[in-house]
Amino acid sequence: MRITQHVSAWLERNREEVLAWRRHLHAHPELSHQETATTAFVARVLEDHGLTPRRFPGTGLMVDIGPHDEHLVAFRADIDALPIADSSGLECASTRPSVSHACGHDVHTTIALALACSLADAPLERGVRVIFQPAEEVLEGGASEVISYGCLERVGAIFAVHAEPKLKVGHVGVRTGAITSATDIVSIHVTGPGGHSSRPHLSADVVYGLGALITQLPALLSRRVDPRTGTVLVFGSVDAGHAANAIPTRGVLTGTLRTASIGVWRTIEPLLVELVEQVLAPTGCSHEVHYQWGVPPVINDEVATAFLVEAAQAVDPQCIIEAPQSSGGEDFSWYLEHVPGTMARLGCWSGKGPRQDLHQGDLVVDERAIGVGVRLFAATIDRLSQGAGAAGGAAAAD
Repeated sequence: MRITQHVSAWLERNREEVLAWRRHLHAHPELSHQETATTAFVARVLEDHGLTPRRFPGTGLMVDIGPHDEHLVAFRADIDALPIADSSGLECASTRPSVSHACGHDVHTTIALALACSLADAPLERGVRVIFQPAEEVLEGGASEVISYGCLERVGAIFAVHAEPKLKVGHVGVRTGAITSATDIVSIHVTGPGGHSSRPHLSADVVYGLGALITQLPALLSRRVDPRTGTVLVFGSVDAGHAANAIPTRGVLTGTLRTASIGVWRTIEPLLVELVEQVLAPTGCSHEVHYQWGVPPVINDEVATAFLVEAAQAVDPQCIIEAPQSSGGEDFSWYLEHVPGTMARLGCWSGKGPRQDLHQGDLVVDERAIGVGVRLFAATIDRLSQGAGAAGGAAAAD
């Protein structure tokens, strides 16, 4: 556990500086693909600690530390914020109107930054790569981009944590297999000739067709897809017409389709199109289905998860709990399409007051979670170094 001891000692010496990083990031959030100042701040801190970061085109960066070998262990943090006003009341509350770190990415970034800086002079036996990824919060987002920039080259395994305000600080939630869901966007455009609402039999009623889709399509999917896959279609917006006495010529229905099954995710679009056609056939309306692929589920590798659990228990034998599978999406899944790895839930509830939720402007994170996250990653490096052998950790087991 010498890396864990080294990092823990570093954290003790630099605690106030690390907390200042987090508070700076929290006060200066930036939206997806706009993280220019955040990237510059992270790069400057890394350089001040003797490291040489590599910036990605646009925003985001990564840094390699230690031996230049073929089985790097990677850690990923996301650096973007959300278009949500900060109502936390903190002294370091967002200084930018209607933008905040309401998903805890400032905590993720601080953990990764502290890990990298603490490892700058550590006796590493295995190379480490720390990835600061932009644009996690949008579908046209950062994971696929940074992978295309080569961030997974020579990586044998990759790890991440996500702040979880439902868990008390000190707890680490783990799960083998799917821990998040695929998240796609469905847009259905329904059209007809229009007409007077007193004569619906002479037209094709677009609003009626939209209503049929809203009530029938999710129900039909639940009868055609195994319910154990956690597949759910929820509509979030419907738009049609302007007058009470006129049947409109067009309407649009949009929503999200989520599933915990990678198999369902890869095959569900044709089924959805088929069911839309069947629901609308009796109405006489025409339609177009626009299916926007999002991210697959985060499917945690069994071996990588076992390494993380053993690492966490070496720091605190009581910290591990089983995390439930979430219906939320996370683009860390794209990394796991290429290399084994795992994402854990990092408790950040103080233990006092109500348990809050992510993507809410009043989110308050217990800053003690930062130290827990850094030590967890350090212990993971130790555990992989102990169990790697010649082939290299979780990658060898894969």
